[in-house]
Formats: sequence, C-alpha cells, structure tokens
Amino acid sequence: MKKMTLGRSDLEVPPLAIGCMRMDSLDHDAAAKFVRECLDAGANFFDHADIYGDGRCEEIFAKAVGMDATTRRSMILQSKCGIVKGKMFDFSRDHILASVDGILGRLKTEYLDVLLLHRPDALVEPEEVAEAFDTLEKSGKVHRFGVSNQKPMQIRLLQKHVRQPLIVNQLQLSIPYAGMIANGIHVNMQDDAAIDRDGSVLDYCRLEDITIQAWSPFQYGFFEGVFLGSPKFPDLNKAIDELAKKYDVTNTTIAVAWILRHPAKIQPVTGTMNAGRMRDCVKAADIRLTREEWYKLYLAAGYILPQGKK
Repeated sequence: MKKMTLGRSDLEVPPLAIGCMRMDSLDHDAAAKFVRECLDAGANFFDHADIYGDGRCEEIFAKAVGMDATTRRSMILQSKCGIVKGKMFDFSRDHILASVDGILGRLKTEYLDVLLLHRPDALVEPEEVAEAFDTLEKSGKVHRFGVSNQKPMQIRLLQKHVRQPLIVNQLQLSIPYAGMIANGIHVNMQDDAAIDRDGSVLDYCRLEDITIQAWSPFQYGFFEGVFLGSPKFPDLNKAIDELAKKYDVTNTTIAVAWILRHPAKIQPVTGTMNAGRMRDCVKAADIRLTREEWYKLYLAAGYILPQGKK
C-alpha cells in the first residue's frame, strides 16, 4: 500500500489507520488473526486510546501480537489520553505522564510513535502540556504529538507553548457528516450550513500541515448508526452502490475513497474488527474518484451547492 507523510513529521504511514476501539469484542485468537491480516495488507498503523475498553483494548492488542522488539518495529502505534470517563477531561502534566506510562505498560512497548490529546480540556494549562511533552520526548516514550477534536484556536493556544509540532487532529468525518466541508462551500450564505462551528478547521489544518484523521467514517451522527445500507439515506446508498459496481468494489470501499479523494490528504480511521471489511477499506487507497463522482455523493447525502441564478 502506498504511504503518506503524517503532518509535518518524517513519519511515513499508510493512508488509513486501524482503529482499535472495538478490540475488546474479540477473543485472543480472533484478535491475533485480525492484526496479522492487517499487517499482511500493509495496514500497520494502529490507533488506540486509554479509555477504549478501559484499557483492555490495548492489553488485548499487545497479547494478540505477542509484542516484542521485532513485532514492534513492524507497526506504528498511536494512542490518546486526557479523558477521565464520566468525570472530566484532564490535560495536567501529571495525568498525561501517568496515562502514557499506563498505555506503554498495556501495549508492552517502550514508546509510542504518536500521542494525541483526546478532546479539549476546558481547564488546560498549556505550560503543563508543554512540560509533559518535553519529558515524554526526552525520555523517548513518545516520538510525536497531536490532538483530537480541537478547533484552530485551541491548537494555536497549545502550539504557543508546546515546542513539538502538533501533527495530527482527529475529527469525525463521513459523507453525511461533513460539516467541515459544507461550511467551506456555503461561504457568504445565510443557511444553516454556513454557520462556522469549527473555526474553519479543515482549511487551518491544511495551512499548518496537520493531518486530519477521520474517525467514524461510516457513521451519520455521533454514534447514531451506520449510513451504509440505512433506509435513512436511500439516495446516498444508491449513488454509492452505482460507483461500487463501476469500480468492482464494495460500498465500504467507496465510502472510504470519498474521504481519500479530498486534497487535504485526510487519513480515515477504520473501526471494524472484520478482516474482510478492513481489506475493503484498504482497497480505497487504489481508487481515485472523479470530481463529478465526489460531488455526486456529496449531493446524494443531502447537501446542496449554492449557485447563481441563470
């Protein structure tokens, strides 16, 4: 599989990341088989978080791969911290450092390739984040850093104090959940799509060479459901199925290809634990939708194109 550069770093990664949020749904043998098939397909970038399964997903992953030095060199590991489930967000120095130690212990590795701060902390003190990042980098425990679900001004506030470049921003994006794209199309309009809810985060990340990682690429809301095959999106599914037939792939492949077609070089984070669907996602890297096809899916999802009168 072809590679892409992650943000302003020297790290070459696959155009898709394998999200491990549902790893705790697999037993040891199934997890081992799934990870092995990912590696065989060239999908060696695995995305974790300390809250996934309350840490169990990272433990299951490490046991499944039989983590050792050789295995570790064959993969890229990313994890996230900062959410204390049901209680608060915590970007304090001590919490970040303790969280990383926990992540490394569960993954049975000495370092993370990438660490993301998981959602914004309203009480963030950027100086503490900077101190934590310096400690982690100097110790070799984390090589690169980024954020998740943050607006441009939040990233700029952190970057004012953090010495390391923030190279990733993980954001929700799918064909029917594409407000960050629609907002840029509805400039100078008075409709709902023109409301800037995210500070033009798509354009900001492109300007700053920050890779957007698209999570939930098959969801139509905040974990409300999958749009593929859903009766709520008949026009979209018809358009997707037509393209799937044309390219001789599945609807899953087309849904991912739509994200990959955007020139921002967005990296989808797949969440499936099914090897077949994973391979369907990987196939999307070899498909480049035409401009007309991309817009056809955008319109089929219910978006409109503001146009002048004839």
